[in-house]
Formats: sequence, structure tokens, C-alpha cells
Amino acid sequence: MFEFIEGTLEEKSPESIAINCRGVGYLLFIPVNCFHELPQIGTPVRMYTSFIVREDSQRLFGFLERSERDLFSTLKDISGIGPKTALSLIGHLEKNALLEAVHASNTKLISKVPGIGKKTAERLVIELRDKKMTSSFSVKDVSLTAEEQLKADGVSALMSLGYSPIQAEKAVDKTLKVSEDTLDLPLLITTSLKNM
Repeated sequence: MFEFIEGTLEEKSPESIAINCRGVGYLLFIPVNCFHELPQIGTPVRMYTSFIVREDSQRLFGFLERSERDLFSTLKDISGIGPKTALSLIGHLEKNALLEAVHASNTKLISKVPGIGKKTAERLVIELRDKKMTSSFSVKDVSLTAEEQLKADGVSALMSLGYSPIQAEKAVDKTLKVSEDTLDLPLLITTSLKNM
């Protein structure tokens, strides 16, 4: 129904935002990792949307990138996932890392996401790999750059040490941003632990 909504950002929180579009306020639920990428309140923003109608609710979900919205649309239709869990997946694992985990059958990484158990992770891998992709991405075509692969490996390593996906990703991002040297995985992990 809605491809995107463009207007002034009126309110924002890690769970939702409000956009003023010519005097009409739209409430959009967002992935938690989107919050830090949003512009300041009072500035223009465009969000790609997915409108989901249920018997007891109507909800609008918003994403900064069309490809994330398309991935959400695919995830929410998988048996046992639904919109809430799909949003959690996208909010805790960046798109390329999630698709690479699916491609590599890395259910351990996927099941670290809140609300995702081992069986759900296994079903997600099977259904996404078998699903014919009609949107702007394809699991089979996912190939990470060397830096993206290093980041995904670093995040996975920190999560295996008990850190949450968000904590791990923030620490790795901080390390990669301030580092002037080429990092190998062990150095990335030790430096990221210091940045926790």
C-alpha cells in the first residue's frame, strides 16, 4: 500500500518513529539498529515501509533502505517468524551478515538474536535458502568484501563470548573506525573487547 513515506522526523525512539507528512503523523516501527542512523528531529527523512494488517491491529514498519524492507517482507512470511521477530533479526544483525549466516547455515549466530531459538534459526535457514527470491537481493549472490567478512567474523566471535549482537557490532564498528592499520581477526577481537 505504501512504498515509502517522506516527511519531517517528529519523534524517535529505538522502537519507533513519528513522521509528519503534510500535517499527518505516521507512526512507524523500526529495527533497533536503525535508531542511530536516523537524522536529527526536525529534519527530513524517507522511510521505506511495510504495512501489515491483522484482525486486531494495523502496523506500519519503516526502514532506511529499500533492501532492508524487502528482506523484512521475506522474513515475516516464514513460518514461525512474523513481523516482530523479522524486525528483531534485522535490528540485531546487519543485512549482509544475516544473509551470509543463512548462506553458511550459521544457525548458532542467528539463534543469538532475541526471540530466535535453535529450531527457528534452522527453519529460517532452510526456508530462505529454498525460497525463490523476487526482491532486490538473493542469498546465493551474497558475497562480502574483506572488511565486511572481518566485521561479521568479529561480531560472531564477541557474541560467542556472551555479548549481545548490538554490543558486539558497536564495539567492532568502533575498532574498525579508529584503526589505521589492517587488522586480522585476533587483533580485531582483542581491541574490540577493550572498546566494550
